[in-house]
Amino acid sequence: MVFIILIVVIFIIIVAYYFSSKQVIIRTLAKTPNKPVGGLKTNSFTKVTGKALHVKQPLIAPFSKRKCVYYKITIQQKRNNGKNSHWRTLISDSKIQEFFIEAKGEHVIVRPKLNPKNFKSYLVIDKKTSSGTFNNPTKEFLEVLKKYNIRSDGFLGFNKSLRYTEAIIELEEIVTVAGIAKWKHLKEPVEDYAYSKIAELVSTENQKLIITDLPDHNFNKRR
Repeated sequence: MVFIILIVVIFIIIVAYYFSSKQVIIRTLAKTPNKPVGGLKTNSFTKVTGKALHVKQPLIAPFSKRKCVYYKITIQQKRNNGKNSHWRTLISDSKIQEFFIEAKGEHVIVRPKLNPKNFKSYLVIDKKTSSGTFNNPTKEFLEVLKKYNIRSDGFLGFNKSLRYTEAIIELEEIVTVAGIAKWKHLKEPVEDYAYSKIAELVSTENQKLIITDLPDHNFNKRR
């Protein structure tokens, strides 16, 4: 019986890993051709790797205060229940805006949306911080907690056990985006872009954009 339970647990772990968002994205990108911008074919599913550049005023990451085009944060609190404890998510927040990818001097535009969400993503965590009974939150962490109306202390003034993670696509960070290629004429000029026609990676009803800042050696081995 113990052996059967062990096998079931191992199987569940393997399945969870295989179907995790990170592994699904890696497998998809490994099978997707990486084309130069000038060689993008209309309506083909392809990926482009290059530097992320802002189209409009960049976002500011809540904790690190870095300029970016995408950030995802979580704030969790440790809860104890007798001998057991778990981390409860208090805040899960993200913001994203349209951005350029610059690859060898050429540009592609990407227009991700959160509502309705038209993309899948996996970002590498850039910043972590935490607080606890004998670990005071930093000034930066206190500012983030205040922004989201979360108290850092609890009963009798002791620090709460809190932890924070932040993942961003910083300006000029190398990213990979996959989507359906389209060539479009610009109806309105885009700041810092001198051409009237631009390549765009778009989503469809059956194919969402894929966005990641994972190093390309994770999925370019099979390119």
